[in-house]
Amino acid sequence: MKRFLIVLFSIPLLVAANIKLSPNAEIRVITCGPYQGELYSAFGHSAIYVKDSKTGVNVLYNYGVFDYEQPNFYLNFAKGHLNYRLATMDYDRFVASYISENRYVHEQVLNLNRNQTQRLYNFLQWNAQPENMYYSYDYFYDNCATRIRDAIKHVFADSISYDSLDFKSNHTIRGLCDLYLQEQPWGDLGIDLCLGLPMDKQATYWMHQFLPDYLESSLNDASIISGDVVAPLVRTTKLTYKPRPVEKAALWNKPVYWMLMVLLVGVLVSTKREQWGSINKWFDILLFGVSGFLGVFLIVLWFATDHSAAAYNYNIIWAFPLHIVAAVLLAFNNGSQLLKRYFGFSTLFGLGLLASWAFLPQSLNLAFLPFTIVLVIRSILQYRNG
Repeated sequence: MKRFLIVLFSIPLLVAANIKLSPNAEIRVITCGPYQGELYSAFGHSAIYVKDSKTGVNVLYNYGVFDYEQPNFYLNFAKGHLNYRLATMDYDRFVASYISENRYVHEQVLNLNRNQTQRLYNFLQWNAQPENMYYSYDYFYDNCATRIRDAIKHVFADSISYDSLDFKSNHTIRGLCDLYLQEQPWGDLGIDLCLGLPMDKQATYWMHQFLPDYLESSLNDASIISGDVVAPLVRTTKLTYKPRPVEKAALWNKPVYWMLMVLLVGVLVSTKREQWGSINKWFDILLFGVSGFLGVFLIVLWFATDHSAAAYNYNIIWAFPLHIVAAVLLAFNNGSQLLKRYFGFSTLFGLGLLASWAFLPQSLNLAFLPFTIVLVIRSILQYRNG
């Protein structure tokens, strides 16, 4: 969905006030397919293209661009201040970059009359001016796809009608992400770890359109009203590139397999308490230290950034921040009454989480289940031996 494009793709901005499009002008919504080589590209990409052979206008508008050189870029990125912009680009180079990654390219020619085409073009030109091009990016609510949808809605207002009566979907936002990340289980794990309860709300028809191919489908079902005439919003769709069939990679490297290995190691270490005394101690220091560190990270995401989807994260129950304190105390004061009481509470919370796992309002990634079981087992042993 996010597309990082280099400056070489940019072209000079045309001055809207000096260009009147001809009757031959077309505006196309371009949808590019997913690419599993990167996490950000797994959701596809959207752009909008204006072509007029008579006046020479040939401009692609891309809302998915940001500038690495903007002040405090990395700090702002970490805090959730994602400052994206609309860039004008060369159509041929843009499309060629997606074809080179074997990603499909579909072009929906909008069914607009000359006046409507001019109005949308004027808006895009205005939006691409330096003082108007920047916006605060939100992965699920304000991105390359929703910006195009909202531009069309802004220009034509109630003249656009979406046929959502037959829309049926039980997907949450998290469930939609899961569909697109089936070939990227570690990326899916990262999203499920970092993003909390807001990801588990039911995705409406409108919300589905943060995904480029759902935007494409919605435009196909939309109508535009011109006076007393109601017509399809999309006149025709050009299949610019159909991807070659590729063999999917074997997904043996799934997080759940590695977490099961952690569980097996934890069980093995637990059965060798007497023989492996020091190993037991350092296993728990590492286990609770990692869990606590992740908990601190989730707290920072929740309270110290503007990543709204990171709030109310139920992973904090197993990735409990105070586990990192317990790990430090284990290293220097193993066997204290304070630790015994702490691991008693840890056992109760862990057992409660396991008992309610399937009923929580937030869907937790299955890979975290074996890790939670290990935490419970080791908490019980630390409590009994404390």
